[in-house]
Amino acid sequence: MASPKLAAFSVEENKLAELAKALGHPARIAILKELARRNSCVCGEIVEVLPLAQSTVSQHLKELKEVGLIQGTLEGAKSCYCIDWNTMRSLQDLITSFLPCCEPVKSDQSEKSCC
Repeated sequence: MASPKLAAFSVEENKLAELAKALGHPARIAILKELARRNSCVCGEIVEVLPLAQSTVSQHLKELKEVGLIQGTLEGAKSCYCIDWNTMRSLQDLITSFLPCCEPVKSDQSEKSCC
């Protein structure tokens, strides 16, 4: 269930937070890198390159799939996954629009630390 307080933030802020949360584990970053390198993959092959149990990799794949960073299909007993490049481009756009907001305001005191 979504928090009513999330409605106080823009759609873009909520989406970026959701995607950032999914990227918040190094295993998920490694999975995305491996999928990008291979351009498609099956779960078993991902397990072979990560120091994690199959069940753990499956949980990370589920998290990535839920936010749309990857797509997955079931082919017999194998699950095949690939990056959803539309979502990745959307993530890139969200980050690109967010980063200028993080730059300090230019002033005479811009070199001075706040702490």
